[in-house]
Amino acid sequence: MDRRCFAFVLASFVLVAPGCGRKKTAPPTLPSALLGQPIPSFRRPTLAGATFDTQAAKGKLVVVKFFAEYCAPCKVTLPEAESLSRKHDDVEFVGISEDEYESKTRQMIGQYGLTFPVVHDGGQVLAGRFRVAELPMTFVIDAGGTVRWVGGPGQQKGDLEAAIRTVRGGS
Repeated sequence: MDRRCFAFVLASFVLVAPGCGRKKTAPPTLPSALLGQPIPSFRRPTLAGATFDTQAAKGKLVVVKFFAEYCAPCKVTLPEAESLSRKHDDVEFVGISEDEYESKTRQMIGQYGLTFPVVHDGGQVLAGRFRVAELPMTFVIDAGGTVRWVGGPGQQKGDLEAAIRTVRGGS
């Protein structure tokens, strides 16, 4: 290896190595009146026939994911949410569909293979309670029921996982 090649490899190592092993912190949260507040309570039937109840989820970390078929960024964030729901069985995931028609929601569940519970919010009642102004919108709630992180349309791959890890306490 000549000196220039060695210098390049050494410089690359010096630039990359400090980031290795460092825990990724949660990306910045979107501003929300709900941050630091209790999760808006709701009990709704899921499209699978069960009932999702925020009171029953207390004691667990909860991810509430608002989405719709017409939302292009949702098509990027939904597969990651599904993957994380399978990876983190100790985290309670719930999808809230803002589609006008339930059939569109069912189509998305099939298209993305969603296994977490999904509630159809055709009248946007839950969107109002959570003050959802744009989609997708993702809320991470700690085990005590407090909203700790909010992700929006600019959410990047890995942001939700980093938020879960940070809210969980780095574990």
